[in-house]
Amino acid sequence: MTVKVLILEDNPVARDFLSRVLREAFSDPITITEAGDLETARAQISLTGPQGLHGADPFKLMLVDLELPDGNGLELLAELTQYPATKVVTTLYSDDDHLFPALQCGADGYLLKEDRFEVLVEELRKIVLGQPPLSPAIARRLLTHFRQGLAAGSAPPSPVNSSLTSAYLPGSSSKPVPMERTVELPHLTPREIEVLTYLSKGFTIKEIANLMGIKWFTVNDHIKSIYRKLNVSSRAEAAVLASKQGLV
Repeated sequence: MTVKVLILEDNPVARDFLSRVLREAFSDPITITEAGDLETARAQISLTGPQGLHGADPFKLMLVDLELPDGNGLELLAELTQYPATKVVTTLYSDDDHLFPALQCGADGYLLKEDRFEVLVEELRKIVLGQPPLSPAIARRLLTHFRQGLAAGSAPPSPVNSSLTSAYLPGSSSKPVPMERTVELPHLTPREIEVLTYLSKGFTIKEIANLMGIKWFTVNDHIKSIYRKLNVSSRAEAAVLASKQGLV
């Protein structure tokens, strides 16, 4: 199955560069749709299903620039919080004023277009491993931000999509889950329970895909659904709940 990707970028040179990065990063067949402004992007997204949501063949990955001729990429991210795609910001801005609003609007990754070709390829490949694609400078900025918050004696503010930071923060694998919360799993589909079982045993997304005979983007969709249904934001939390239910 071909993976559909949307690149929202107004600079033609940057669009070509990102297309080459994508084709190098993923071994699966991909089809790339390009948009130079928000209006075009919205029109392309609306073709994937009613109101642009959960169509029969939606985009699985979106690279979203922030500064666009007719607005800001944050607007689109905010509109697509329920859209079943991995959404990655690709920008030149590395400051907090752009980074944290993007995370709060639902970005699943944050890459700097100024990074080397090889770095961007490697970061996008992390999606297959279940890790958020973050430029090295952005990962360092997040670490610094949270460490400063802890040093100040107050809990650091967490973005809406807290799984972005959980993969990089020291000790995040032991993130506590409130003991009083009990979650029943029957409302998970059999496929989701199978994915959760493998996930809890430490398999990567690519390994799960191979074991189940499905595409890794499909596994990613199942994981997002599991997180939403169980009201968790990380593999560690999901693993704890799965253990309580006797899955592992």
